[in-house]
Amino acid sequence: MDGRIDKGSPLAPVAVTGMGCMSGGGTDVNSLWQNLAQTVINCHPVPEYLFKTILDYPVFAAPANCFSESARLLVAETAPGFKQESVSRTVLLTCSAAAEALQQAGVSADYLRSVRVGIVLGTTVGCTFHNEEYYSAWRSGLEPDLGPVQFYLAGNVASAMHRILGTSGPSAVITNACASGTDAIGVARNWLASGQCDIAIAGGADELSRVAYNGFVSLMLGDKNPCRPFNADRKGLNLGEGAGVVVLERQDESATRQCRPLGWVRGYGSAADAWHPTAPHPEGRGLKAALRQALRDCGDVKLVPALINAHGTGTKANDRAETAALAAIFPKTAELVVVSTKGITGHTLGAAGGIEAIFTLMALRAGQTPGTVGCLEPDPELSLLPVIQTENRQLHGSWGISQSLAFGGGNSALILEAAP
Repeated sequence: MDGRIDKGSPLAPVAVTGMGCMSGGGTDVNSLWQNLAQTVINCHPVPEYLFKTILDYPVFAAPANCFSESARLLVAETAPGFKQESVSRTVLLTCSAAAEALQQAGVSADYLRSVRVGIVLGTTVGCTFHNEEYYSAWRSGLEPDLGPVQFYLAGNVASAMHRILGTSGPSAVITNACASGTDAIGVARNWLASGQCDIAIAGGADELSRVAYNGFVSLMLGDKNPCRPFNADRKGLNLGEGAGVVVLERQDESATRQCRPLGWVRGYGSAADAWHPTAPHPEGRGLKAALRQALRDCGDVKLVPALINAHGTGTKANDRAETAALAAIFPKTAELVVVSTKGITGHTLGAAGGIEAIFTLMALRAGQTPGTVGCLEPDPELSLLPVIQTENRQLHGSWGISQSLAFGGGNSALILEAAP
């Protein structure tokens, strides 16, 4: 199940019928949007319920109990014997986001069990970096309990969601670094368009990990203050955690259920820089290819989007490469409305694409977007000017782009349309 389809055949419309989120930026979609609009920045030192560290780089952490009441009620129906301690925090984050999305879509547990459910989720580390004590003991010649290994082997988040929901259908976990969540939505859309499933649960999830945290610090990519995407004095990113999940359906199926779509996934593109293990190509070569592919996919290579939700990490290299690529694809830069939403969530790694696709649809549906939190004085060396924090911009049109740039040179873009 690689998500490929015959591009020579017309694509059936794929509707977004539900959205859900759990993150440091908000514990559901409405609070996420309100916190963005009100510039509520939940960026603090790493809480001890995640891990202990002597480093002073702040993060955007979800609540200690990230398993929402909606998730508890759903799982009580689908898997009565479920125990939270049996799965990773990444899975719990996913459950909360999925429960909200399914509730908004009006999808019951009985309906899920009656159809083919595709589950495709992006993640980078999942639960894979929490077994240090086991491996240290094993390397020392001891024979530690195999529990951590078994926990790791059961950590496939898509398979875990199928088990918890009692569903059947195709599943995949995409680990394309920070583009994972965007790719997951694109693949799920292609599954539906090619008839491989009847409904899809897609997006991304990642919990904060001490190893990943230390890794970004060692690469000198972190900021000791809240991040400032595109700002002249930006110094790097803050890590975050969370999950962003959408429910996708073919339009005819959602009509049968008398469910009104929130919007549609109209195009998807993915391409690689083949440039550097961590840095993007300076001219955004891979992103330009991904954007062109997405525009061809939606059938309008001349489309000027009403909104572009950029990857916008707050690192020097990312922001320059990303704006260079956008200026090359859309030369009339004065017409572009470009924002980054990482100033309210931090960089949630594999979850970023899912959360940011939700932000994009929320803004398109509202007909306006708050500015880039943390950006007050844009870097004059950027190829275009983003919307700054103090500005609220009206949107002219219902189509937008959500894009992700990843370590290893991965670049992905979704073209989304909001329903009227």
